Amino acid sequence: MVKNPKVDSALHVIKGAVQKVTGATVTTAVGVEGNLGRLAVEFDRDLREDEKKRIEALANEKIKENVEIQILSMDRGAAEKKFGNLMYDKFPVPGHIRNLTVVHIPGWNVNCCIGEHTKTTGEIGSIRVRKTKFKDAKKELSISFEVP
Repeated sequence: MVKNPKVDSALHVIKGAVQKVTGATVTTAVGVEGNLGRLAVEFDRDLREDEKKRIEALANEKIKENVEIQILSMDRGAAEKKFGNLMYDKFPVPGHIRNLTVVHIPGWNVNCCIGEHTKTTGEIGSIRVRKTKFKDAKKELSISFEVP
């Protein structure tokens, strides 16, 4: 699979926007294929059209701010003390891993991640939310997006 730093970075930007609009914090899955990305989070319903538009608008505002995307290599204990459990997804990093790579966009998103990332949000260019899908049985909301 070809890595795409713009889409990997966009996952963090879109997750921050999703958290701000919905309050959903637990990621259940991510995917990157070419210039397309997918973020799935624990949630109890599909998004309304106004929420989709707000997520896209907030994500693109963060991109326009052109803020630094910090890639931190941290001792697990220090990372947990600083960021708590918000940096973990539904399936946490195995306990035997003691050094974590943490992607941090201050005031926006923090996540353990080993993908390749841009240096700033501005390098992403833009994000377009393509569609959402809610799976009631899993209580999971999937958001597909494109980085044109």
